[in-house]
Amino acid sequence: MKQIMIILPILLLVMSVLMLANFAYADTKVSGEKVFKRCAACHSFTKNKIGPSLGNIIDEKAGSVEGFKYSKAMKNSDIVWNDCSLDSFLKKPRKYIKGTKMRFIGLKKKSDRDALIEYLKENQDNHKVR
Repeated sequence: MKQIMIILPILLLVMSVLMLANFAYADTKVSGEKVFKRCAACHSFTKNKIGPSLGNIIDEKAGSVEGFKYSKAMKNSDIVWNDCSLDSFLKKPRKYIKGTKMRFIGLKKKSDRDALIEYLKENQDNHKVR
């Protein structure tokens, strides 16, 4: 009985710390929708703007959105948009595809890029432009 009285407060303390850590993580999770607002000035999911539509780009060749005039560098690249290629492009677009017309400097934080990629994937099937 004495051992239970010693272990119980320690167990409760550990459980409390784990619960607080979980709440703290949930509050700091990055929203892909919020990150996308930085893209929305030039991109949408349904139409070409200054930049091409981002509807249904996942697993598609870069430079293939119908009706958008791409740079030669983008159009002639052999890139297919997936998690890895999007992460590299979003980190430093002009370094990843030298000669791209995109002037966005990039997303430094891996968490922002991951959230944005997930947001793009979540919004693919709803927006068929091609």
